[in-house]
Amino acid sequence: MVTRFRLSRLTAARLQERSVSPEAVLRRAGLPPALFLEEKCFLTTEQLFAFWRAVADLSGDPAIGLALGSEDRVERLDLVALAALSASSFRDAVARAARYKQLCCPEEIHVKIRGGECAVRFRWLLAEDVEPWALTDLCFAWIATLAARGTGGAVRPHRVELKRAARNRQLYESHFGCRVRFNAPDNALIFRASDLDRPFLTHNADLLGILAPQLDAELADRNARQDAHEQVRGALRRLLASGRPGLRSVARELGSSARTLQRRLGHLGVSYQQVLEEARRDMATQYLMQPALELSDIAYLLGYEDANSFFRAFRRWEGVSPGRWRDGQRSRSTRALPLGGRRQASAIEQRVEPCRTVSARSTRAG
Repeated sequence: MVTRFRLSRLTAARLQERSVSPEAVLRRAGLPPALFLEEKCFLTTEQLFAFWRAVADLSGDPAIGLALGSEDRVERLDLVALAALSASSFRDAVARAARYKQLCCPEEIHVKIRGGECAVRFRWLLAEDVEPWALTDLCFAWIATLAARGTGGAVRPHRVELKRAARNRQLYESHFGCRVRFNAPDNALIFRASDLDRPFLTHNADLLGILAPQLDAELADRNARQDAHEQVRGALRRLLASGRPGLRSVARELGSSARTLQRRLGHLGVSYQQVLEEARRDMATQYLMQPALELSDIAYLLGYEDANSFFRAFRRWEGVSPGRWRDGQRSRSTRALPLGGRRQASAIEQRVEPCRTVSARSTRAG
């Protein structure tokens, strides 16, 4: 399964068009300031949620998600959206969107038909928190725009259900052209089931004949070979604390040759160095959530020769030092606790403090 979301560079341009500074959003979300300058922008689910919360906060616009999700310029559509728009019907479009999204993010589109209605829901597979309202709005607006454009306006939502408390009802009902139910048990975009088989006026068999085989082949290849990526990550977790494991060491751990392992990773479009960086980055954030671990110990556990090398790598990944990142996480956790919980957390931290002098090196040596 893909574990990160790819954030399009076009997002920065679209934010600027709405008078929202991309740089300010990245700062507010605690993301690297040069993120949009990277060749490929990837975010964890937590980072994606922080990004869209920052967009909502800084825009001050209750319609920001609806506006960004209603993009209808073909030149700005990605391959998944283009394949969906080229589908033969609304049913085919939603099915293709759901299938091909597996290629780019840990997110699923669920469709459930019941009692003459079709409910479309988005599921965030690695989420530990409630998705930001602006992101929900963007996703629903995208599906509604796809349906309307594909059918020449014949298909519109029958009802919108939102878990959040009622606000801006007129805005949402005007945008979607239907009734909106707030305080619902789940976020769902409801269509009439009969609308699923409405033909798409934008159906393009020739274009779909080019896109679909390419996307289907990529999906089949990824599913068939995904284990190689996960196996390497697992081996790295086991080997990192004993030093920086090379490709040969990992291959030996997996009972493979270095050449075979390199070829399997190449088929996935990743290099050994990329998987190593990814594993270190994920493990670093997990270790930093453990207050008893010193930063020097974390550097050692990640296979760095010295703490400075770890600090430089972490700043490149997250845009801040490990210490500042840890302080930010601790501050957010403390704000989320009730007063009694804060006192308890403080007491626990005081009890743990004397143990911090015991390093990972001395533990391993014993």
